[in-house]
Amino acid sequence: MTAPFNPHLLDTFAPPVMEARRWLSGVTFPPDRPLLNLSQAAPVDPPPEALREVMARIVLEDPGSHLYGPVLGLPELREEVAVRWADAYGAPGAIGADDVAITSGCNQAFCAAIQSLAAAGDEVILPLPWYFNHKMWLDMVGVTAVTLPSGADMVPRAEDAAALIGPRTRAIALVSPNNPTGAEYPPEVLHAFLKLARDRGIALIVDETYRDFHSVDGPPHGLFQDREWRDTLIHLYSFSKVFRLTGHRIGAMIAAPDRLREIEKFLDTMSICPNQIGQRAALHGLRHLDDWVAREREEILRRRALIEAGFATLDGWSLLGSGAYFAYVSHPFETPSDVLAQAMVRDQSLLVLPGTMFHPGPEGARQFRIAFANADADGIDTLFARLRGVRA
Repeated sequence: MTAPFNPHLLDTFAPPVMEARRWLSGVTFPPDRPLLNLSQAAPVDPPPEALREVMARIVLEDPGSHLYGPVLGLPELREEVAVRWADAYGAPGAIGADDVAITSGCNQAFCAAIQSLAAAGDEVILPLPWYFNHKMWLDMVGVTAVTLPSGADMVPRAEDAAALIGPRTRAIALVSPNNPTGAEYPPEVLHAFLKLARDRGIALIVDETYRDFHSVDGPPHGLFQDREWRDTLIHLYSFSKVFRLTGHRIGAMIAAPDRLREIEKFLDTMSICPNQIGQRAALHGLRHLDDWVAREREEILRRRALIEAGFATLDGWSLLGSGAYFAYVSHPFETPSDVLAQAMVRDQSLLVLPGTMFHPGPEGARQFRIAFANADADGIDTLFARLRGVRA
């Protein structure tokens, strides 16, 4: 007799990036048309050499890097995040080290936030198109994702969310710059969501994994300038993208200390502590790599400009949103995007994710997410050449 499965897990869709990778199985790519993989929103290069040298010394010289550490993270890193985040958001002194937790990646920060807020049968509002791992976690723990349509600019509106809040609603979860659309939510939009959440007694989760690649100089919003931010706001962040530490799984959460005390239970059960080498690397990066990060941001913004210019010349295709690592686009064909994406692997040696992975409605069948951050100028030229060759 077969042991039972958790029905919530069975009802959760397969990891989209892993599913897309399976489309490569058995496909031979011609030497003159190698695979262009723009499916995953993560750096493919290792950390900068200077940081790798520091990490090597940590491994050899710091015995603590191989041991368990505090569940909520290294005190020095928590303090550094508190000071730098407060300054970055124009709110000096507004964040303390006890407001900060270091997590095993930003996905774990989201999971921990949800565990502190919601139980099976509760609801969380997610804008469409959603970030699929957020939807997956809600499904796994039996929390209903109530979908909030975004506007034509790929930005959701607080007034639309207000009508979706019910007695079981526990939070609204936003991602800005957005995954998958790249849209950067204007400060006034974020402030409207904060006010709505506060007025209705629910949490506002703001995932800013891609904050370092925002196109606007200065603070992306002033939420931390609100003296009462702790009653409503939960902020999430990732060091994976900014310092190329994807394999070391280091993220962060900023929330009220009483919430972090409860979240500590979840983190201790899940991972005991964040990766010690990754934490030390993130601390070094914060203290010493500002100039390198600025250059990385400039390069991403150059690639974004090339994407926007290219789609302006591509017949039938529309650029719905762009920013950070992403272009979110619509295609001109009758073939659904999930079917077309697999044909593009075979016929164009191009791997992108279909909108069906982010949007369950008919809109998703006309959309794709293109993670352009790992494509240089030549790679972006190649992208447009291959998109011109797509036939349904």
